[in-house]
Amino acid sequence: MKTALRYLGACAAVLIALAPVYWLITISLKREVDQFADPPQWIGFPVTFQHYAGAFAGGSFEVYFLNSVLLAAMSTIAALAIGVPAAYGLARFEWPRGWDRRIGDWILSTRMLPPIVTIVPLFLMLRAAHLLNSLQGLALIYTAFNLPFVVWMMRGFFDEVPREMEEAAMLDGESRAGALWRIVLPLVKPGLAATAVFCLVVAWNEFLFALILTQTEAAMTLPVGIASRVTQYEIQWGTMSAAGVVAMLPVLVFASAAQKYLVRGLSLGAVKG
Repeated sequence: MKTALRYLGACAAVLIALAPVYWLITISLKREVDQFADPPQWIGFPVTFQHYAGAFAGGSFEVYFLNSVLLAAMSTIAALAIGVPAAYGLARFEWPRGWDRRIGDWILSTRMLPPIVTIVPLFLMLRAAHLLNSLQGLALIYTAFNLPFVVWMMRGFFDEVPREMEEAAMLDGESRAGALWRIVLPLVKPGLAATAVFCLVVAWNEFLFALILTQTEAAMTLPVGIASRVTQYEIQWGTMSAAGVVAMLPVLVFASAAQKYLVRGLSLGAVKG
């Protein structure tokens, strides 16, 4: 009975989580007259693909999509390239007076700051650096906000790797950087995958900074482009839903490709001994 209840609860949770996604897909395939039907039509409605054609009409959606892909990829790679060595240094090197823990707590504390309070200083700094309304400026901001998360996550994964493995490699003539690259990183590959997925999702879905720091279509991201379908005259529900369905696909593909590493990375360190 307990096992049956667990499975029923898990199935209910899955249905609740997937219901909005299914509704989004159905809205993207319904005619406008069927979108507001009462009672709602969950199944058995006429299917149309005109909303997908409308989302791609004009070429703007392709620009938004490419901008989001570039920003998510650049910010994730940059955050990992900077955060992984920093996390390794905090996990492996001896710091005087416990500064490694203090620095780690300070890095984590930056995630507690509401992003909205930084928007005005960031706007002024990007304007002074002539990076306003540019992909480079957004990439710097996304990297800065993902960096504390990368350092904190990867530090925990590095702590799970025995130091003796690196010491043995260095006794055989390997350098510290070589031990990190050839010994430690392959062992924490699941953690890298999990961290990369989280960074990618954060950069892909970010809306606030992309809305305020971009003014032209050349630099707008996908969330901003989708929100632009809400006008003063109408809300294009079908087109927005179609664009939302397409926007889900890259993250789903990336997460599916990293699934075997993602599950191990999320559970790494849960059991000791």
